[in-house]
Amino acid sequence: MSQIAPDTLLKFGHREFQKKMSHEVTSLTTAESQWVYGWRRTLLLITLLLVSIFSQIDRILPFILAESIKADLGLSDTQLGLITGMAFSICYSLASLPLARFSDHGWAKQVLVGCILIWSAMTGLGGLATGFAALALSRIGVALGEAGGTPASHALIVHKIPEQLHGRAIGLYAMGIPLGTMLGFALGGWASDNVGWRNALFGAGTFGGLVVILVLLFTEKNNVIKRDAGEDFFRSARTLLSKPAFFWLFIATNLLGFASAPFYTFAAPFLIRTHGLTASEVGISFGLLQGLMGIAGTLLGGRLFDRAVNRGSLTLLNPPAIVFGLSAITTLAGLFAPVSWMSIALFVPGMFSFAFLLPYGFGAGHLVAGPGKQALASGLLMLGSGLFSATLSPLLVGMISDAATATGVENGLQAGLLVAPVFILFTAAACFVVSRRLAVYHSWH
Repeated sequence: MSQIAPDTLLKFGHREFQKKMSHEVTSLTTAESQWVYGWRRTLLLITLLLVSIFSQIDRILPFILAESIKADLGLSDTQLGLITGMAFSICYSLASLPLARFSDHGWAKQVLVGCILIWSAMTGLGGLATGFAALALSRIGVALGEAGGTPASHALIVHKIPEQLHGRAIGLYAMGIPLGTMLGFALGGWASDNVGWRNALFGAGTFGGLVVILVLLFTEKNNVIKRDAGEDFFRSARTLLSKPAFFWLFIATNLLGFASAPFYTFAAPFLIRTHGLTASEVGISFGLLQGLMGIAGTLLGGRLFDRAVNRGSLTLLNPPAIVFGLSAITTLAGLFAPVSWMSIALFVPGMFSFAFLLPYGFGAGHLVAGPGKQALASGLLMLGSGLFSATLSPLLVGMISDAATATGVENGLQAGLLVAPVFILFTAAACFVVSRRLAVYHSWH
């Protein structure tokens, strides 16, 4: 075998290095060319925020309307748990993954438009329900539409917003959850007492559809990251879940779903039954605080997440873990508070913690997933928080409430809601584990 001169090897290596660097610079330049700036970025973020707000309004309206719906249709707490939990969450979770895949493949705008039209129409049709089955079917339709909202929006963010601003952009989008909750609770509570739950659903469906116009005007097609030809959807999902950091993040979102779903589903009925508040009073007080805490949590969480990533923190999810630990104690105390204002005040840390985790959870998931798989990561995390946990926990609380009431317990719903602080504490522990796994892999570097 003939030998190759050392200088030839050096020249060859140098050429290969130059080709690699040229490819990386070209990829970076291509990515930067897709970013939006100035007024275009502002309008994009405002549009996505409105998408998030109206999605949340349509999702949570049945929570504040629950007592009116229960009385009108003759439902039990178990049936309420099925409608707000299982009927919504199974479809929402399973549909989120294929819709996330479409979003990653450059169809984010189209997915978003189609999803808004579906969830708005099905929310309005829910106002025509005459029984449990019809209302459950309408909620399944809402879930199908809303399943693609977050993955598609996240795909647009990661492809149109510079990477150093991703945490804040995701935090701003996530702020739509508390804002939508605040508006949904306040307007829904007023509607329940004044115009009825059916008209509340009709109105929400109509106004939600108007957001489609903004999406058509102010969003753009997202670019596509090329992958290996043999990489399919399920292989990508398995690969991502095989990473210990992402697997434990997936576990944490499951636990979060067990904590937050019954809290949001039954907090309003609990305050109405336990402390004698009207739906309007709960909507204004609980909804306003939920909105304010959610805004503070998502914005602060997004900013702190960006700072932690930029400095290479080895304890990335420790802040939300600490917040969850404290809120487990206050939520438990709120269930046994003697007066309404004290109960609501003690629920505030729980409201804050759910929102505070959102930019941390999605942001960390995107970092572990890498380019071109951020929407897939969002879809998997939504699957974790929605499929089993958000499906089973409201049903579990409703069953415990009905069983306790049947045995003569004066406040059966109070016993059922003990599920929430238990799983808030479990979520705190899982967040500490995620931090350790992220520190081992340095996934954000």
